[in-house]
Amino acid sequence: MSGHYLLRRLSLAIFSLFGVVVITFTLSHIVPGDPAVIAAGRIADPKVVEHIREEMGLDKPLYEQFAIYVERLFLKLDMGRSIISKRPVIEDLKAYFPATLELVTISLVLIILFGILTGVLSAVKRDTLLDHAIRVITLSGISMPEFWFAIILQLLFASIFIGFPIDGRASIGALINHPLKPITGLYLLDSALQRNWAVFGSALLHLVLPVVTLTFCYVAQVTRISRAAMINVLYQDYIRTARATGVSTFKLIVKHALRNTLIPVLMIIGMVYGFLLGGTVLVELIFSWPGLGRYVVQAIFRLDFPAIMGVTILGATIVIFLNLLADMLCAVVNPTVRYN
Repeated sequence: MSGHYLLRRLSLAIFSLFGVVVITFTLSHIVPGDPAVIAAGRIADPKVVEHIREEMGLDKPLYEQFAIYVERLFLKLDMGRSIISKRPVIEDLKAYFPATLELVTISLVLIILFGILTGVLSAVKRDTLLDHAIRVITLSGISMPEFWFAIILQLLFASIFIGFPIDGRASIGALINHPLKPITGLYLLDSALQRNWAVFGSALLHLVLPVVTLTFCYVAQVTRISRAAMINVLYQDYIRTARATGVSTFKLIVKHALRNTLIPVLMIIGMVYGFLLGGTVLVELIFSWPGLGRYVVQAIFRLDFPAIMGVTILGATIVIFLNLLADMLCAVVNPTVRYN
C-alpha cells in the first residue's frame, strides 16, 4: 500500500466526517423545536428562556453557531451539553458507549465467522439441499425485524429456561456481592482482568439473547457476499490446476481460495458495523441494555440536539475508521492488490 493512497484515504475520511457534521448540524436546526424552551421547561419565564438561549449561543447567526461548534468539536472534542443530563455530551458517550461497543463488537465477530463459514459451505455445496437450507435460514434472518425476533427470543427463553436473563447487562446480585471496578466499561473485559468470574458469567449470559438477535438478523449479508466470492474463486484457473494436481478439497479451500474470499468480506465490515449500530437501538430498548440506543431514543423524544448530534458523529467516525481499516487489511490479506 503506497503512502500516497493512504494519505488520499485519510483525506477522504476527514472530508466525509466533516460532511456528517454539516448534515447533522443543519438537520438539528431544521427540525421544529426550541432547545432553549425544552431546557427551561414549557412554563418557564420568557426571560429565563432568553437567558438560556444566550448561554447556548442560539441567539447568534447560524453560520457563527456552526463555526463555534466545529471549533469546539475538532479542537476540544466538545460536543456541547446534554439538555437531559445537564452533563457534557462527551461524558454521556463515555458512560453509555462501552455497553454498545461490547454488544456490537461481539455480534460483528460472530457475524463474520458464521457468515464466512456458511458462505463457504453454501458455495462448496452449491445447489444442494445444504446450500438451499443455508440461504433460506440466512435470508429469513435479514427479512425479520430485529424487535420482533428479540421479543420472540425473550418469550421462548422466559418460558422454557426459567431464570435465564432476558434483560440488563448483569444480574444485580452478582454486581452487589462481587463489585466490579470499572476500567474500560466493558463488563467481560473488566471482570476477566479482575478475575471476577461471577460477574463475568452473569455478563456472558446476559449477552446471549441480544447477540443472537443481532447476529441472526445481519449474518445474511456476509453469507451472501462470501458465497458469491467463493463461487467466483472456485472457477479460477489456478484453482482448477490445483484440483487437477490432486490437492484435497479442504486444503484447496483453506490454503488457496479462502484468502481471496476474505477480501470482499473485509470491504463491508464498516457497512455491517454501521447497520449494527442502527439496529441495536430497538434491541437495546427491548433488552433494557444501557447503551447508546436507549440514550439516543431518550434524546430524540426530548429533542436533545447536542446528544443526537454527538451519537451521530461518534457512529459516523467509527464507520469511517473501520472502512479505512478494511482497506488496509485487504492489502495485508492479499499483497497482490495494488492501489492506484
